[in-house]
Amino acid sequence: MRYLTDRKRVDGLGTAKSGVHHFWAMKVSSIALIVLIPLFIFTFGSVLGSPYEVVLDYYSRPFPAIVAALTLVVGFRHFHMGAQMAIEDYVHGWKQRGLIIAVMCLSYAAMAVGVFSIARIAL
Repeated sequence: MRYLTDRKRVDGLGTAKSGVHHFWAMKVSSIALIVLIPLFIFTFGSVLGSPYEVVLDYYSRPFPAIVAALTLVVGFRHFHMGAQMAIEDYVHGWKQRGLIIAVMCLSYAAMAVGVFSIARIAL
């Protein structure tokens, strides 16, 4: 067991050296989602149940496409950071690294597929 002086413990930003950045990134993404989720619900809800051609015409306009893409990107980034935090708290060793990599790959893959699909419809 190591004994550290108070000064030695305070040098740097903590053990991981990135806690403040992660905290603020989660706060900013959650505030962005507070705005984006209702916008997405109202934009998506207006075409829910409409014929295919109507949905394509609606999402070829910039505002609904941008709202949907931003909601996907910010939502999956927020998911990645939250899941990483939970994994770091409850899983240890090589499983922790593997799960963090798997969650990161899953979130970025889902984000890429969603944004590509919206871009394909919009363009």
